[in-house]
Amino acid sequence: MFYIGCPMWGYKEWVGSFFPAHTSSGDFLRLYSRRLSTVEGNTTFYATPSEETIARWREETPATFRFCPKISRDISHSLQLEAWKVEALSFAERMRGLKERLGIQFLQLPPTFSPTHLPQLATFLGFWPTDLRLAVEVRHPAYFTEQPFTELNALLHQHHVARVIMDSRPIRIGSQEETQVLQARERKPNLPVKLDLTTDIAFVRYIGHPRMEVNEPFLAKWAQQLAQWLKQGITVYVFCHCPYEVHSPEICYALYRKVSALTPLPPLPSESTEPGEPEQAKLF
Repeated sequence: MFYIGCPMWGYKEWVGSFFPAHTSSGDFLRLYSRRLSTVEGNTTFYATPSEETIARWREETPATFRFCPKISRDISHSLQLEAWKVEALSFAERMRGLKERLGIQFLQLPPTFSPTHLPQLATFLGFWPTDLRLAVEVRHPAYFTEQPFTELNALLHQHHVARVIMDSRPIRIGSQEETQVLQARERKPNLPVKLDLTTDIAFVRYIGHPRMEVNEPFLAKWAQQLAQWLKQGITVYVFCHCPYEVHSPEICYALYRKVSALTPLPPLPSESTEPGEPEQAKLF
């Protein structure tokens, strides 16, 4: 299975391009979920939604759509993860309300969470519900050296947890002035791209450039890798970001087309018009 989406579904500058003209904010999720197949769910990082909100999200989206909620920052950005067991389990249970629309949840650890804190992560993974899929993102540079990287991968593999693969190389290309602006807007760390998988799910965050010609060679290489994983039976989640989020859907579509040229994929929902739905504005 291949799921592709953006870090959010509600972005007003998409109105008139990704969304039809005059779309109201109350229709953003419904329309988004009929154009892309997953969303990173940044909103849950800042506040845990109510049961009623979760139920509404489920009702507004197709059964094939997947939410990938980011675990609350109160939990993820604590260096004592083991102290947040009650809150983590409560968060997990709330997300169960999404039912079949719940994809893989996402624990983003802060840059201060170094390899010395691996025992805290091990404890967290030990009490995380085994039936709820999880991905972990590390941002401390030491994790990308040989021994810590091996130890982290072994821990994640033991618990059938995915390791988030982030590619921020595109926003580091261009003039010094341009790259400074892009990096200031996106605030993603400059870390190596490690393709090793720790489970049967690949979780990729691609930080794209607003100029598509810069993305082109990166997307071509990623398409080859994603197609290879798909042929191996790996479930793939890809989230396309951009410092100027107005371009994120365009990057998603470009990547999806490249992957579908290498391995059979169903058309994205946006490639067909649903009965009774307003005509979609031209996509980019």
